[in-house]
Amino acid sequence: MKGLNALIRRLVQLGLLGLFVGLLCWPFNLVDRWGDQLLGLLPAFSGSGWRPLTVLLACSPVVVFPLLMLLQHGILSRGKGSGIPQTMTSLEHPEQAGELLGLIPSLQRLLLWTLASLSLMPLGREGPVVQIGASAAYWLRRRFPRWLADLSQADLMAVAGGAGLAGGFNTPLMGVVFVAEEFLGTFSMRLIWPALVISALAAAVSSAVGQPEFALGMVGVAPAELIQLGWALPIGLVAGALGAVFARTLLQVTRRFRSLLQRQPLRLGLLLGVCLSVFLLLSGGASGCDGELLMRQMIEGGSPTNALLPGLLGDLFTLVLRVIGPVLALGSGIPGGLIDPSFAFGAVLGRSLGDAGMVPQMGLALGMVAGLAGATQLPVMAVLFAVRLAGDQQLLPGLLLASVLAASVSRLLVDKPVYHALKDIADEPMAPAS
Repeated sequence: MKGLNALIRRLVQLGLLGLFVGLLCWPFNLVDRWGDQLLGLLPAFSGSGWRPLTVLLACSPVVVFPLLMLLQHGILSRGKGSGIPQTMTSLEHPEQAGELLGLIPSLQRLLLWTLASLSLMPLGREGPVVQIGASAAYWLRRRFPRWLADLSQADLMAVAGGAGLAGGFNTPLMGVVFVAEEFLGTFSMRLIWPALVISALAAAVSSAVGQPEFALGMVGVAPAELIQLGWALPIGLVAGALGAVFARTLLQVTRRFRSLLQRQPLRLGLLLGVCLSVFLLLSGGASGCDGELLMRQMIEGGSPTNALLPGLLGDLFTLVLRVIGPVLALGSGIPGGLIDPSFAFGAVLGRSLGDAGMVPQMGLALGMVAGLAGATQLPVMAVLFAVRLAGDQQLLPGLLLASVLAASVSRLLVDKPVYHALKDIADEPMAPAS
């Protein structure tokens, strides 16, 4: 009886933490939907021409980007950065968690990310939601020192960070695998089942407040396994290489921008804002936000990449913008994530390659996985993300091969996984401003 009571108490504590994380993720999911609604007004998605309102929306980064740079280097300095590197530092050095994951940096990160998202910047949200999940665990442990006392503070923050991913995307298994692949580097049974409980509850809250199970739609194709594997080979190699180039460029730009933004935040912010606005105007909006609206319309058979140029030229043009745009935004330290952006450029590339063999939808799905696996070097997470967001379990053989190939290519081109490398950059001491 005593053991049963302890088990019930532990399950209740895990469940309450999961519910808490799910509720904290709700504002991020809401803002993400608002951003897509605004982006949907632009010509690539609405099918109508430019109007004064849509031109103003496309030009909003010109104003917002410099403002974000000033805020990040001023009163909101504790909120800059993706959120995942800060969480990883807190796991390695729990004594720094108060500075990196406390209430103030969490609120600042939410505000900065909201301003960026509503100005249609090409940012994902996994960074802030992972951080808010880890912050929830930190807050609870501070308030109730015996909360899940059998877990260390670092382990508790790790599983709650994964639950943040589950709550942000309604993807419970992806949250668990992220903990194992990225935070722990191993599938530890001691932490997997607590992560499952917390992630399941966080995802349940996410679903209850409107985050769909298959957020991007259903791919709806089921080619034979040999056909899938045949296409997974070239798409996995090419999209994986592109993902590696994206990650490598992001790391170089992040390091370079650190010193530039310390000296000239307003000037560089204005320049980057102009670039992103030009991208939006030229692409009709296809380069904006995290890429979910773009992928949703592509899965439904639309051609939002053809706003400026037709066919393959439009795809290639959008592909370039979907790689460069997130690099500029994330490299400047704006809170956000690279999961959706890499998913999006992989989808554009995969559909373009698949068009050559009259299998554009299969190419799109394989490209999604390969782009994400190439960017993150997390092949299992990439497959689970695709299956959950696009409902393409029927393509599982091809997805697995494309993902493994992409991650393998990326490891040949990028020495360290991108989140770990970003953490190392964030931990580097800043040179004094001259």
